[in-house]
Amino acid sequence: MKENSKIKDFKNYTKTLPSSTIKVLEEIRKIVKAQVPKAEETISYQMPAFKLKKVFFYYAGFKNHIGIYPPIKKDKKLLKELAPFAGPKGNLKFPLDKPIPFSLIERVAICLAKEYE
Repeated sequence: MKENSKIKDFKNYTKTLPSSTIKVLEEIRKIVKAQVPKAEETISYQMPAFKLKKVFFYYAGFKNHIGIYPPIKKDKKLLKELAPFAGPKGNLKFPLDKPIPFSLIERVAICLAKEYE
């Protein structure tokens, strides 16, 4: 990737995505901002992210799903609820052809913020 093609912000990241995917990402962005108001938006690993002292929440739009990283480790109850969305390394994959569980994503954001404080 050329240096000048690096993603600089959320709007720049979403410019090539379908509008339906952008709407999902915007809702996730809004949720994280509301639940972790001290978090700062950033771009890390060429995807939108939020950080406090360090990045605790990455999210990305793909052809068939929304990905959320890194995996949750400490909340066993939440992990059980996330099991249907867990990828091979524990990262989360929410299929775009099914309703997005925004309330669950809200809990993920809060949990990751606490884990990575």
